[in-house]
Amino acid sequence: MTLICETQLSPQRPKVQLQFSFFRDSQILGSGWSTSPELQIPAMWTEDSGSYWCETETVTHNINKRSLTSQIRVQRVPVSNVNLEIQPTGGQLIEGENMVLICSVAQGSGTVTFSWHKEGRVRSLGRKTQRSLLAELHVLMVKESDAGRYYCAADNVHGPILSRWMQVTVRIPVSHPILTFRAPRVQALVGDLLELHCESLRGSPPILYRFYHEDVTLGNSSATSGGGASFNLSLTAEHSGNYSCDADNGLGAQHSHGVSLRVTGKQDIPTAVNSQCKRSCLLRNSSTGLFAG
Repeated sequence: MTLICETQLSPQRPKVQLQFSFFRDSQILGSGWSTSPELQIPAMWTEDSGSYWCETETVTHNINKRSLTSQIRVQRVPVSNVNLEIQPTGGQLIEGENMVLICSVAQGSGTVTFSWHKEGRVRSLGRKTQRSLLAELHVLMVKESDAGRYYCAADNVHGPILSRWMQVTVRIPVSHPILTFRAPRVQALVGDLLELHCESLRGSPPILYRFYHEDVTLGNSSATSGGGASFNLSLTAEHSGNYSCDADNGLGAQHSHGVSLRVTGKQDIPTAVNSQCKRSCLLRNSSTGLFAG
């Protein structure tokens, strides 16, 4: 707003030098007396409402005049077009990162109260009141529980205006996977079908699992919804050795501890059964006094 103190000099004294001052409710404005008949007020607030007038006097202070009083009322402009912005852009975060929720309004005067809200929570996440069209809320080291939908609200006594909902996702890096063997018997034999199972207990899917024998890649398998992944292997004598796996969901691969496996030759089970039968038959015949040839 610009205040102008208009004067009309006497024709007999057209070159008289004047100075001016402006007042609101008996309080002098600006830097006091000035040779400029104008006063610029960069921003008007509701508390700037009141009675305004100006005074002018000659630089010799022998003549002083005061203007009529003008009543100026400053009304607040309601907030509009409330917007929520999330950084990192898009609301895609990794567990442990910091998140910034930026609430802004296109217009609105006076002090504005900003608040931030998350779906499912009764209380607001935070509240700030300031003379600004923008405010920020910092969320440090986000957790998996911070994922969800957010919105913000702005109010300058005309009633809160809400932003649209924004989705926040929090991706979890994989933990060190655990490799286990699933075989039909305790002792692995040549010809057995061995299942290698690799699983990370934490990590956002999809997770790609890779399987290794003596650091040589055997194959890979992807898990789209948790529970780990498996790889089947038909055992030969060369499959003895150390096995491991790793898990990767694009946030950094993690490697398991090594697990040793010893594969032995397959036993001749029918021969063992026949030998046991011969011994039992011999004993049975001996008890009757009859010996088998």
